Amino acid sequence: MLNLSTVGRHVAMSLPISPWKEEQQPVQSPWVFSNQALTVFYGCPEMPRLSHYFLPRLLFAKKQVLYLDGANQISPLLLARFARERGVDPSSVNSLIRVARAFTCFQLTELVRRVPKTLEKFPADVLIVTALPDLYFDEDVRDREARASFEHALEGLANPAPFSLSIALFSDATSFKTKRRDFFQRLRNQADHVVKVESTPENKLSFTREKNTPLLPA
Repeated sequence: MLNLSTVGRHVAMSLPISPWKEEQQPVQSPWVFSNQALTVFYGCPEMPRLSHYFLPRLLFAKKQVLYLDGANQISPLLLARFARERGVDPSSVNSLIRVARAFTCFQLTELVRRVPKTLEKFPADVLIVTALPDLYFDEDVRDREARASFEHALEGLANPAPFSLSIALFSDATSFKTKRRDFFQRLRNQADHVVKVESTPENKLSFTREKNTPLLPA
């Protein structure tokens, strides 16, 4: 369980928001995840850190979050600051978020594949994963092994579907020069929604929905 009172690495970001660009129909706030859908956020190097700014709305609405951190970016200090800014004791949201870190692609795959079992003990409403498929670009890992591990991760992401989870992946994949760039395309194909996040010259964030798959009614 994440201890929000623990001193962590401070993350400072300026996050004014420019209008959301989309092609088909009006959308909700860019800080709200789509229900029961897999959404990929990508586009700028700050993506793993950007995931922090989706957490306050979730945690203060008493939503439980399972956070698989492949980017080693989760900041307890920043989350504690969010709580204090809202006049909330950081420890009061401690039980609402569970964090597991992965330092290799194999560890991240294993964490993803364990999600159904984890949900039996910690019934999360939202699953957040960082650095997928970024971790699988490690050149120290042979291409064949990396591809096999990535395929298992994709299979694992499909398994939590019966649990009615909202799944959000934060990736910096397009910043890498790698022969495995097809990994990101595979991920896009599997996603229900794909959102590109870019910094504007005015130091704002622009959200562009590149893929929008209508969900069937429950």
